[in-house]
Amino acid sequence: MHSDTIKKGVNRAPARAMLKATGLTDEDLSKPLVAIANTWIEVGPCNYHLRDLAQKVKEGVRKAGGTPLEFNTIVVSDGISMGTEAMKASLVSREVIADSIEVCVRGHMFDAVVALTGCDKTIPGAIMALARLDLPSLMLYGGSIMPGQYHDKDVTIQEVFEGVGACMAGLMSQSDLNELENQACPGAGACGGQFTANTMSTAAAFLGMSPMGANDVPATDPRKLAVAERCGSLVMELLASGLRPSQLITRPALENAIASVMATGGSTNAVLHLLAIAREAGVELNIDDFDRIARRTPTIVDLKPGGRFVAPDLDRAGGMALIARRLMEAGLLTDAPTTSGRKLFEEAAEAQETPGQEVVVSTEKPLKATGGLAILKGSLSPEGCVIKLSGHERKYFQGQAKVFDAEAEVFEALKEGAITAGDVIVIRYVGPKGAPGMPEMLQVTGALVGAGLAGSVALITDGRFSGASHGLVVGHVAPEAAVGGPIALLKNGDTVTIDVENRRIDMDVDAITIESRAAAWTAPAPRYKTGVFAKYRQTVSSAAQGAVTGSFPELARQLS
Repeated sequence: MHSDTIKKGVNRAPARAMLKATGLTDEDLSKPLVAIANTWIEVGPCNYHLRDLAQKVKEGVRKAGGTPLEFNTIVVSDGISMGTEAMKASLVSREVIADSIEVCVRGHMFDAVVALTGCDKTIPGAIMALARLDLPSLMLYGGSIMPGQYHDKDVTIQEVFEGVGACMAGLMSQSDLNELENQACPGAGACGGQFTANTMSTAAAFLGMSPMGANDVPATDPRKLAVAERCGSLVMELLASGLRPSQLITRPALENAIASVMATGGSTNAVLHLLAIAREAGVELNIDDFDRIARRTPTIVDLKPGGRFVAPDLDRAGGMALIARRLMEAGLLTDAPTTSGRKLFEEAAEAQETPGQEVVVSTEKPLKATGGLAILKGSLSPEGCVIKLSGHERKYFQGQAKVFDAEAEVFEALKEGAITAGDVIVIRYVGPKGAPGMPEMLQVTGALVGAGLAGSVALITDGRFSGASHGLVVGHVAPEAAVGGPIALLKNGDTVTIDVENRRIDMDVDAITIESRAAAWTAPAPRYKTGVFAKYRQTVSSAAQGAVTGSFPELARQLS
């Protein structure tokens, strides 16, 4: 056992004495040591129920002959930090989560790992760590929140953000907004639509790093505890078989994960996260692969933010296995091993579709012929950027830029009525280095929708969007403004063109003017000169490369 190095032999008596002080016995120490990497936190609903799941995972490990040892890491709740300086910590937290799980597991020489996740960055952060460690391991998502009820309709946090815009525009009273606020989040679980958490949960199952059917079960469903216990026993099976992340996170599996994002109308953040996971696993993947897979993959799942249903509805309809079966039958997936010990096609073949369900449609009659995301390139974003496509937005937009150097400036402009139909809103200096941390813009996109402007304006940014964002929004513009990318050279009144069909995003500014502006441009002073944000800014890569701070296989190739 890997852990024998730290616990076996005469010279390890001091280590055993320390371990026994926590209640472990010689019998416990004779068994494999299994890390339970928890992301429990008391701030927000996404992760605060994970203590209970951890107990059941540990029961499963013990029953299967292992010794579970739990540790915790940090979480930043996106929904709570959104629209404030705190949101800059969100993407930074992905790296901290990955680093902390890796350090704790390496520091105690565990034999296997179960990672428990909830809020957005915990899922990719955990999988990045598991890829680095390459020990028998799996990831269990804590599950979706149940929808709230407001005026006899299912609602999520998305409707609250949009309610803010409606209230500012005089379309909703403050008392109605307060009622919506009180009803939208009824208990534990991550955001209920196909926002980033549920998008990455789906991707993890198609990637093979989560057992098919485990992540589907909502957070407060009584079945979730049994799922957690099964994951504890399953990791012991992985240890016995020797199946590791390096055998699961392959190029075909990553393409399966991308296909699941496209088919479900998933979050733009999946581009960043899957690129980052690929780099940690040493697998070649680039931003253009997302567009290639999107072109061939129809949108077949009718989930919020663009659709009608919420994640628990998908579970009742037949779950992720049903999506896999649809895509498998259409020849849009590649068979691959999974952490359940079964092949993906075996899992898909056993999907149970609920008669009459309307959440997952056929590939012959899709909601949209292509996937929910597209990659645009052009004079405004030579490295590429991401646009979310729900199927009913405009495919061509041309307008004059209104340029802002901070999200808060746009929010104020909205309150003052300074944003009007036809505008191309540009928010810059909020990229990975610029913010730093590439914050999400759900406060602004929600306000635009609530104010009735979503279909008549475009929003472009070198920052990110929440999975709950919709409308004509383009994010991850690269190179970002902080490194002198073209978006830094835009001025108010410049004409910007978004051409989805031709995958172009361009600024109508002649080369001589661009050259003059570039010569006059100076990089802004870093907003943080010490601490984690300063370290992040110095080491983070372009959004087009996943905004990673350490791609060790890539670095190793460079050094060799």
